[in-house]
Amino acid sequence: MSAPIKVLIVDDSILVREAARSLLERQPGIRVLDTAIDPLHTMEKMRREWPDVIVLDIQMPRMDGLSFLRKIMAERPTPIVICSSLVGNGAQTGVEALTAGAVSLISKPRAGVAAFFENESDSIVAAVRAAAQANMRRLSELANRTPV
Repeated sequence: MSAPIKVLIVDDSILVREAARSLLERQPGIRVLDTAIDPLHTMEKMRREWPDVIVLDIQMPRMDGLSFLRKIMAERPTPIVICSSLVGNGAQTGVEALTAGAVSLISKPRAGVAAFFENESDSIVAAVRAAAQANMRRLSELANRTPV
């Protein structure tokens, strides 16, 4: 049996962190390392143990998710699943996140978060599992390429 996928959840909402943790911890082959309220707390936690996948919000205090995504991709490319209300329906923020190296986008609602994580559990788990299989060297090359 292979090692479980180690996931770190980064969101300023305790409701989102707990709903995501509850969902992912119930999945075989997935282990939630921890949760963090913002990218600065995340970096502290990542010094102790590096995750295989990061589930990341965009709007957070102290550092936004896009800035953190770019920082991670520049320093140590890691599969990142963006889970944000700002990425739905072809939103510019979603395009920016994918361009910066995110492997997947999950558009979460602004309300009804607990129900969302239950109703969309299959697609959320699938996104995390797929992210763990991402070719980060190739994604890093694409993210760092200068547009012509």
